[in-house]
Amino acid sequence: MNRKVKFIDLGLIDYKEAWEYQEKLFREVIDKKLANRNRPPDEQEFTGNYLIFCEHPHVFTLGKSGAESNLLINSEQLQKRGISYYKINRGGDITYHGPGQIVVYPIFNLDYFFTDIHRYMRTLEEGVLHTLTEYGIKGQRLNGSTGVWLEPESLGKARKICAMGVRSSHWVTMHGIAFNVNPDLNYFSLIVPCGITDKAVTSMEKELKYMPDINEVKKKLKKHFSTQFDFIYI
Repeated sequence: MNRKVKFIDLGLIDYKEAWEYQEKLFREVIDKKLANRNRPPDEQEFTGNYLIFCEHPHVFTLGKSGAESNLLINSEQLQKRGISYYKINRGGDITYHGPGQIVVYPIFNLDYFFTDIHRYMRTLEEGVLHTLTEYGIKGQRLNGSTGVWLEPESLGKARKICAMGVRSSHWVTMHGIAFNVNPDLNYFSLIVPCGITDKAVTSMEKELKYMPDINEVKKKLKKHFSTQFDFIYI
């Protein structure tokens, strides 16, 4: 079993450029998996696993199950504010990406881990939960929703700190999570985040009342993902 993962930090990168890069790796892994079906056992080739970290300039992305009505401004206003907008092939509704938010794209061959998308998503959440714990923030899950929340069951207080939307084909994953470290939360007022109208969005900076070092958060998140998925970096 190939429990080795290549870590890639793309830094601040245009959303479309990162999406195309994901698609390239995603297709390479799938193509190799399909080719392996026609090879004898001693000629099988390991496929790659990749964990991509990045940040994006201001952009809204709408998942394939999302409603366009959850974008609250028109194309002219998007252009005026310098915000990109893409309809994309992940699950979920609309979300925002911007500087100060760690976006994580795992390109994993789940044959090497576990072929269970529900467990995969819960394991991603677990990495974020453990990272928040290191800063004294109590992250939790919200029944019926994905991502990581604070005070999810408290009326009027529930707020999301990490959103999630994934795609999987042939047990290969792409897209992933958006973890709010210190983004400008005002951008979330221009959408109905994840299609949820009665809950707020927050960040580590807002909860801690200071700006955490995003590179330090990345290191902790990277560590917890390797622990939760039981892999090593190459």
